[in-house]
Amino acid sequence: MPRLESCAWSCSCTARGRHRSQLGDTAAGLAAKVGEMLSSSVPSPSLALVGRGARSPSTSSASSTSSTLNWSQHLVQRSVVLFVVGAFMALVLNLLQIQRNVTLFPDEVISTLFSSAWWVPPCCGTAAAVVGLLYPCIDSHLGEPHKFKREWASVMRCIAVFVGINHASAKLDFANNIQLSLTLAALSLGLWWTFDRSRSGLGLGITIAFVATLITQFLVYNGVYQYTSPDFLYIRSWLPCIFFSGGVTVGNIGRQLAMGIPEKPHND
Repeated sequence: MPRLESCAWSCSCTARGRHRSQLGDTAAGLAAKVGEMLSSSVPSPSLALVGRGARSPSTSSASSTSSTLNWSQHLVQRSVVLFVVGAFMALVLNLLQIQRNVTLFPDEVISTLFSSAWWVPPCCGTAAAVVGLLYPCIDSHLGEPHKFKREWASVMRCIAVFVGINHASAKLDFANNIQLSLTLAALSLGLWWTFDRSRSGLGLGITIAFVATLITQFLVYNGVYQYTSPDFLYIRSWLPCIFFSGGVTVGNIGRQLAMGIPEKPHND
């Protein structure tokens, strides 16, 4: 009897062990399947993210390079346009001053192109390019984009008024230069108020008038050319008004050309 009981107990234990081993195998198989499913679903997005991360530096660098090239090309185009406009306006307006005997050049200079000195167009063209590029740059630096009358029709009217002010300086006859200077100063401020009305435009216009007047005084002092009837040291007292209105006009041209310019990329 004890032997039968021991055999029965060992058989039951063996059966229980086999049952437990089968359950363990089943659980292990289920866990393995779940692990395979998770491993097959999880790595694909991570690999995609890794692939995107690997491609992002090259893509960003390529886009940064292309935007830098576009910005540089646009800057060169604006500079060329401003240079041509400044050189042409200098030739026309200087010719008007020479014909009215407001400015006097040496005899050998008058026989050159358009009866003007050879250095006048390139100097005025370079100044126009610098001023035209400086205006939108100052606007963006101050965070105050110029939005007053931003259309080419307004710019063309501003150019016409500037030519009229320069024409008035040569054509109008006043009792003295002080009256003419006050009149041209009022016209110049009216031009700024009509076509600009920005603090940056007013400040830059005054700065340009001051610097250009100093340079002109230096040129006339060294005998490069001269003015008839000077009343402000070696020049006419209304000349700063011409420089101020010219700076505002060229600044508006530069601002209009800067519309739609691609933003300069920043290296983060």
